Amino acid sequence: MKRSLRRLLPEAEPRGVSHLRRDEQFRGRRDHPAMGAIRSRPRRMSVTERMCACCSPRGMAVLLAAALLATGPECLGTAAYAESGKGWAGEFPVITTARSAHSLSNEEAQRSLPVHLRGVVTYFDPDFGTGHPAIFIHDGTGGIFVDLSCKATCKAADQLFAGALLDVRGVSAPGSFGPIVGNSQFRLIGRASLPAHPPRVDFATLKTGAEDAQWVEVEGTVHRVIEFPTSVTVCLEMRDGAIKVTIPREVGATYAGLVDAKVRIHANAAPTMNAEGQMIGVHLQAPNRSAVRVIEPAPSDPFALPSIPIVGLLRWRQLATPFHRVHLRGNVTLQWPGSSLCIRDASQAICAETSEISPVALGTLVDVVGFVESDDSVPVVADAVFRIAGKSEPVAPQPTTANEILGRGFNFRLIQLDGLLIGQSVASSDATLLLSSGGALVAAILPINLAGSQLSAWKIGSRIRVTGICSPEIDTQNHVQRGVAVTKSFRILLRSPADITLLERPSWWTPAHAIVLLALALIATLATLGWVVTLRRRVEHQAHKLRESEQLFRHMAMHDTLTGLATRRRLQERLDVAVEDAKRRGTGLAVLMVDLDGFKEINDTYGHPAGDEVLRETANRLSRSVRREDTVARLGGDEFVVLLRELTDLQAAERIASIIVGALAEPIAIEDYEVRVSASVGVCAIPAGAIDAVDLLKNADEALYHAKTRGRNRFQVYRPGITAEPTFT
Repeated sequence: MKRSLRRLLPEAEPRGVSHLRRDEQFRGRRDHPAMGAIRSRPRRMSVTERMCACCSPRGMAVLLAAALLATGPECLGTAAYAESGKGWAGEFPVITTARSAHSLSNEEAQRSLPVHLRGVVTYFDPDFGTGHPAIFIHDGTGGIFVDLSCKATCKAADQLFAGALLDVRGVSAPGSFGPIVGNSQFRLIGRASLPAHPPRVDFATLKTGAEDAQWVEVEGTVHRVIEFPTSVTVCLEMRDGAIKVTIPREVGATYAGLVDAKVRIHANAAPTMNAEGQMIGVHLQAPNRSAVRVIEPAPSDPFALPSIPIVGLLRWRQLATPFHRVHLRGNVTLQWPGSSLCIRDASQAICAETSEISPVALGTLVDVVGFVESDDSVPVVADAVFRIAGKSEPVAPQPTTANEILGRGFNFRLIQLDGLLIGQSVASSDATLLLSSGGALVAAILPINLAGSQLSAWKIGSRIRVTGICSPEIDTQNHVQRGVAVTKSFRILLRSPADITLLERPSWWTPAHAIVLLALALIATLATLGWVVTLRRRVEHQAHKLRESEQLFRHMAMHDTLTGLATRRRLQERLDVAVEDAKRRGTGLAVLMVDLDGFKEINDTYGHPAGDEVLRETANRLSRSVRREDTVARLGGDEFVVLLRELTDLQAAERIASIIVGALAEPIAIEDYEVRVSASVGVCAIPAGAIDAVDLLKNADEALYHAKTRGRNRFQVYRPGITAEPTFT
């Protein structure tokens, strides 16, 4: 049962009558009921054709004459003029009909085309959630939403009303669903009657969005009226679907009598949008109570209707009046206050969805009035009201099994079922016990406000007996036999914790207890082997110290103590690995031999501590000048080597050498004085296939020698016949 026993939570009142988003400005709103339209037309005229047709002298004359004839002489009266938005955009032809403005594409509407309309207000909302008013107007060609920004016109908008005849100037805007009129100015020029004969539409048409912002007529039966301080929502059941109609609340007007009446309503169609600007539904905006015309009034006393047996619901005779309320009488078998009431008569049982919270004792004879629905499932009475009709007569539960329920249904009957408790959960609204019975999984449900804390006392593995209302679930898509839907699963609706009876406690030998025993055995084993653990820890402690010493010695052997750079041994290891990788991957390799110029003079002049500081700073600058995967090593004294791996461009070695020469030429600050240092660099870069580690170091050293002999503070690239090559600074 898809709709059975759903929670009838209080519906939040919209800010303003329009049910719109509260916190977005005009350009960003997503769900205003009139921000857009989808119009079905054989052929859409281009915006130029529409503008030319509307703005020709003959067209303007015809439109003006039609407006005057439709509205009568009162439209010629004086009125106030209010501005809200930007000035008149006169560089484009003016759109003069609502249909033309509403039929623009989003791209056309974004151009802020000038719009000049004269029409009657079919809906006025003084504050639809953003702090400024909004209106629908109709000019005989169609309807459109007009947005009024609230700058200097909030008080001026107080003069607006449904039926006001306005002269509106503004620009086109795309809205969030389709075109609207934005940045509007308006002038009140009189009063006119609302269009008396709007087109009749069905729910299927409204759902397409094709009638967005249009003045339409719908017909149906009122199932529910929800009254808020400033608005009223009428839930209307049409022949092909249900829709909500919002009406501004009027002082002195009555609405409760509309329930079960057949009505015709004149209103503006509007889409319901989600946060992403997608249409997910449709609703109507009616201007006032007068827009709701009663065709067939509701019975003055619905309880005076003849009661019918529950077994007669949704049968041939009862379906002769499918949209009106029915009167049922039976004894109460369950009440969830504010949500559900289940009854049983001599023939069958049924549950009703009701918002009434008056407590009723189980077994009490009550009259229930509501609308019968099925929604491809079991019948349920929606939007129900009830009253006590007689004395209590307890209803005895019927013992049954899961297989019997799946075979026969037991729709909403009071049953007893035995099962094994295999799970439980307490959600925000319901407490649920999960039972295994006859190979079926059954959920026993109780509202959290009725459950208290007793449900948590039931232990998993207990055999229990539950008493409650059987709520079947039917899958008409896959479980239909000869036109008869078959019950595929069911739930049990509990009335109180007293509906649960313990039949058998769970066995002591449970998984939890087994885990405890295993834990005890493990503890005993660990205690027996305690001395082994202690000895092992001592051995591990000694081994750890040995490993730390080994790592320290290895680090000292592989890294220079003063600079922290790799030593000659470490360099050789990495060079051998780099050569193998270069041969395998087909990449190049380069070695840069770096030697500080005049380092001996620095030691002699500033002392050895200053010389050590120069070496450390040189090491830091070299490390910053190369890539992370490259290696910088100190061979000894003031001589360094840089290993560049995986070179795809051999010119990169020269660029890095140039960077190193420049970086090392910067003065080094030592205490209160600066030491100027320069370096000579020998570069040997070899492409893939011709790499030899010994040759790399030898050639780089030879290039370094030539850089030294040719002036220092430069780098020299090794090539065969290097004595004839120029140097680089």
